[in-house]
Amino acid sequence: MPTVENSIWIRADLDRVYAVARDTEAFPEFMPDVKSIRVLERSDDGRRMVVEWVGIIPEFKTTVKWVEEDLWDDAEHTCAFRFVSGDFKEYHGLWRFTPEGDGTRFDSSVTYEYEIPLIGPLIKGVILKKMRENVDRLQQAIKGKAEA
Repeated sequence: MPTVENSIWIRADLDRVYAVARDTEAFPEFMPDVKSIRVLERSDDGRRMVVEWVGIIPEFKTTVKWVEEDLWDDAEHTCAFRFVSGDFKEYHGLWRFTPEGDGTRFDSSVTYEYEIPLIGPLIKGVILKKMRENVDRLQQAIKGKAEA
């Protein structure tokens, strides 16, 4: 399974960046590739959420839908997520937020398996490219929101 790893430095303090990332319900407002996000479950302390995502893949003129479980660790400033159901065969990863200089480093690691029936291995390179672009755009969007 491919893994996409990316890091970005954000000129905002850790608490601000982490708060923007935790507010997943607001993502469609500033992330054009996110059509909708709906929280299906939320623990009383807010650390565990089950979230339904609908992403847009304009090149394929389609959407990708999945439900993931997010486990937020406020002490470590991380979010571990894992696939529950949807269009992926496998999907899990970790977001880590770390103070660095006068800002915050946001590290993202996503492992996935996504198959489009009848298209085969040729498309896997395109999907990997799209996943890399998606991770980068998501981090850029959080950066833009946190720095605003």
